[in-house]
Amino acid sequence: MTGSGLRSGQLADAAGVNQQTLRYYERRGLLDSPQRSPGGHRLYPAESVTLLRVIKTAQRLGFTLNEVADLLDFGRHQHSGRPDTGLQARAREKLIEVEQKLSDLTVIRDTLRAAISAGCDDLVACAGSSCCPLPFAELVERTDRADTC
Repeated sequence: MTGSGLRSGQLADAAGVNQQTLRYYERRGLLDSPQRSPGGHRLYPAESVTLLRVIKTAQRLGFTLNEVADLLDFGRHQHSGRPDTGLQARAREKLIEVEQKLSDLTVIRDTLRAAISAGCDDLVACAGSSCCPLPFAELVERTDRADTC
């Protein structure tokens, strides 16, 4: 760290991202454009490390960069009187999405286990068999219903 900030490489290393990520986040408005040294090097404030870690953690929790930007904006303007857009509300929404994905993945896992147990070895032959656990007929019915709506 220099006397007046972190250079790009230092910040990237400290936050566990690459330098292209820094520039991308700057373009997206997630990270303020840094000051420049007399030699033209970018100099970021030390708080940028925490901000980058917050962004990456939020992404790992399933938030998109647009959602992260909204959350950061909300945090900067907490007294805006918009209780439906804060972290609590967004986390609840994200949790519902995650639980739905887990439910879907559980169905997929169970179906794959059933296919393995049934000895399915050929998709075409299995699709024509009434004892095949793969949901070929169900998927066709859904597609047919969707086409008639």
